[in-house]
Amino acid sequence: MASNEFNRSKREFIRKCLALSAGVVAMPRFPLNAAPEAEVQGTAGRLAMFQEETPRGVMCLLCPNGCILKDGEISRCNNRTVRKSRLYTMAFGNPCAINIDPMEKKPLYHFHPGTRIFSIATAGCNLACLNCQNWSISQTRPDKTRNYDLMPERVVEEALKNNCRSIAYTYSEPTSFYEYMYETSVLAKRAGIKNVAVSNGYVNPEPLKKLCTVLDAANIDLKSFNDSTYMKLTGGKLQPVLDSLLIYRDSGVWLEITCLIVPTWTDKADEIAAMCKWLSEGGFRDTPVHFTRFYPIYKLDQLPPTPVEFLNEAAGIARQEGMKYIYTGNVPGSEQANTICPGCGTRLILRQGFRIVSNDIRKGRCSKCGREIHGVWS
Repeated sequence: MASNEFNRSKREFIRKCLALSAGVVAMPRFPLNAAPEAEVQGTAGRLAMFQEETPRGVMCLLCPNGCILKDGEISRCNNRTVRKSRLYTMAFGNPCAINIDPMEKKPLYHFHPGTRIFSIATAGCNLACLNCQNWSISQTRPDKTRNYDLMPERVVEEALKNNCRSIAYTYSEPTSFYEYMYETSVLAKRAGIKNVAVSNGYVNPEPLKKLCTVLDAANIDLKSFNDSTYMKLTGGKLQPVLDSLLIYRDSGVWLEITCLIVPTWTDKADEIAAMCKWLSEGGFRDTPVHFTRFYPIYKLDQLPPTPVEFLNEAAGIARQEGMKYIYTGNVPGSEQANTICPGCGTRLILRQGFRIVSNDIRKGRCSKCGREIHGVWS
């Protein structure tokens, strides 16, 4: 591509980034460096972290799936393969989705509210959720998607150029592109940029503890509080996610939790009560919980949307169990999208969709009663 044409393309990329504030779709389809997908480092292969050779093949130690692969086989997350008895990641420097989002979209309501976050994803996921909203990229491989050439240093560059204080590893499952996320996070941290993981929490303890040394915040999707439902809905297990929440709690990473309420699957009041009791007694009372409305999609497109009344019931259950910051999501105009002081009941942050209308938190405290409001405030 000629230099002038490249510069015009780059300016157009930045212009469209600035215009984006929501939506899950990927950016317009042109590679930043005009490099064909085959030349992108990730698709060519990068040595994976957390692997071990066994008599049956190379075992990936990254997540609880514990894939054991022989030469040429591909992991369940669609991102790892073995060549000459070594495990390689296919997802490095080759994101298929790039957006500039509001922080509230992640959703993170208590972490630098109202700021912009540079968001990236590669193809692949280590779960197979029936209700995945991004299935077109999560349930495929990096060599099957149209990708950008965006190595870690370029991600940091673009975040700085576009006035983004943070980078989000999101949309698909960042655990599946762990090496790319980790190396980008190291560079971002040096540049004073915050790192955010939007994840299913399905990761082994050792990789997660290493990642937490460079992460600043995370939103973890707690998909159910029933192990059988977890397996049938996602292909994974509940306990590893609970273990991950405890590691986040102990690591100093700011944490928020999302619970998607799927009709006939996770709309069980007793299970929600058990979940909130576990969170409350486990040191998560100050952790924001987002009960999110399901809309028909992917393999559950025959189901109805979640009744708003049940979302409100779930929020009431969480409140009874002692949770302090409770939100309902995907409900336009909901009062439960606002941040309320758990002490005096003052409405401190007023939101309309992903937009902050007003913010009356002062130095991390309620402007009326002075009570501490837990979070990371700008």
